[in-house]
Amino acid sequence: MTLQEFYSPIAKHVNNFSPIENGARKIGKRLSEDVIQYYHINEVWLATGTGNIYTEKELRTYHEPDNYEIAEGVPFININPTDLSSGEFNLLREKPEYYVNFRPFNDCDAYLPIYGDSMYPKYASGEIIAVREVANKDIIQWGEAYLVIADEYANNITTVKLLFEHNLDSKIILRVSNPNYKGDTILDKDAIKRLFIVKGKITRNQL
Repeated sequence: MTLQEFYSPIAKHVNNFSPIENGARKIGKRLSEDVIQYYHINEVWLATGTGNIYTEKELRTYHEPDNYEIAEGVPFININPTDLSSGEFNLLREKPEYYVNFRPFNDCDAYLPIYGDSMYPKYASGEIIAVREVANKDIIQWGEAYLVIADEYANNITTVKLLFEHNLDSKIILRVSNPNYKGDTILDKDAIKRLFIVKGKITRNQL
């Protein structure tokens, strides 16, 4: 991974960490905690270089994919995605209300509730979506729904929308699925801080 790829999910100014990679200075406590939490790194390995690189939970998740009963499942985070900001958002830092162990979505990062009607009827307010982070933002499944988290240059937009190809490679089209909502949002690809594909949804009956 490049410096940008490794540090951008957990920090804003990634160039500040070049001295760490070059061995000119040691990693700070706060940054090391962020790396540990985001990448599931074994704290002992990071400090001493001994033992497994990853935590036991991470090893179980990725090296024993058929043993789903061992894992806690995917966290449900009861927060409106539009309340998230690109500078602060980290799924692993948000406190989950509970964990969902549903095999088809166990490779996801989180379950989140949907608010509002802009994505109706594809996603109705009150439904729960399962999202998985996209590693390569240049590979997009056009017409599919994504959770898009943009930086301050795009007014920190955080939204769930359908993504479509723009005639300029540097831009992307965000579109609602509700026909009562008009107009597309055009976004620079470089403004996208985090990108999560919506893999599916759970519908809750109101009792």
